[in-house]
Amino acid sequence: MSHRPAVSRRIVLARRPKGAPSTEDFRLESEPVPVAGPNQVLLRTRYLSLDPYMRGRMNEGRSYAQPVALGAPMTGQTVSMVEDSHNPAFKAGDLVLANVGWQDYGLSDGSDLVRIDASMPQPSYALGVLGMPGLTAYVGLLDIGQPRAGETVVVAAATGAVGSLVGQIARIKGCRAVGVAGGREKCEYALKTLGFDECLDHHEPELPRRLAAACPKGIDVYFESVGGAVLGAVLPLLNIGARVPLCGLIAWYNLDKLPEGVDRTPQLLTTVLRQRVKIQGFIIFDHYQRAPAFQRDMSGWLREGRVHYREELIDGLENAPRGLIGLLRGENFGKLIVRVSG
Repeated sequence: MSHRPAVSRRIVLARRPKGAPSTEDFRLESEPVPVAGPNQVLLRTRYLSLDPYMRGRMNEGRSYAQPVALGAPMTGQTVSMVEDSHNPAFKAGDLVLANVGWQDYGLSDGSDLVRIDASMPQPSYALGVLGMPGLTAYVGLLDIGQPRAGETVVVAAATGAVGSLVGQIARIKGCRAVGVAGGREKCEYALKTLGFDECLDHHEPELPRRLAAACPKGIDVYFESVGGAVLGAVLPLLNIGARVPLCGLIAWYNLDKLPEGVDRTPQLLTTVLRQRVKIQGFIIFDHYQRAPAFQRDMSGWLREGRVHYREELIDGLENAPRGLIGLLRGENFGKLIVRVSG
């Protein structure tokens, strides 16, 4: 077993954000490294995933998962090393997908751990292309979006952890893939590396007009993770029978009250009715039965070079708050990961 420091750092929720989170909403603490009890394993975090859903967990109130308690570590998936094991299913040195959250060390009874395949190109892929974001793209597009060859698929946040994979799977399935992303560099990457047919910068004016020009046959599938102005541009272009898999609404995550101004609900629901649009919200933990098929397909596409994947690494647990704040502003480029230890 490797030599361990005597303390474990953790980042806890110090207060509930009002609107966009700030660094004052988090607090870095130290405590003794926990000791594994009967049937437990001690886990050391190597990589921590940062994901948009974490913003929702900072709020009180009813949702699909319990909020983070004040003074408790922020939740999150991790790639962790087993440092000490009193559980026969795991031994020291095993690399696992875990749920340690924003801390150096954590304990598990083993029930939530998934051993990471030694053949994986790099272990952090278990948090992205071969993990929860990849499965979200796969299930959302294929099971809910049900794209058919020749259809037009529009993807919000097209270079993010989920959207980048949605567009590439759409192309593999013979669809026209149109992305929306923030900034020229991201759009160039979507076109040249990811193989999107078109990518529009939402920072530039006249998005509705530009999107209409990019989708001359309308939109058959809109993979929604953003809401806001992108949804407004998509609505008039939805074809009869269009499908809208909805996995997030990042533009609205920081709202603490409904915005003033024009109520777009009539436009939204009138379009849904006239065009017979299917909008389905989904949370990925309802779909884990699809994981084996996803792992098989995505591993193959990666190996064959049909899917490209980009990570943005932040070094140091103490920088996780800054990373999440930037992610919610769209500042990341690719899947955002914190490297907590070597």
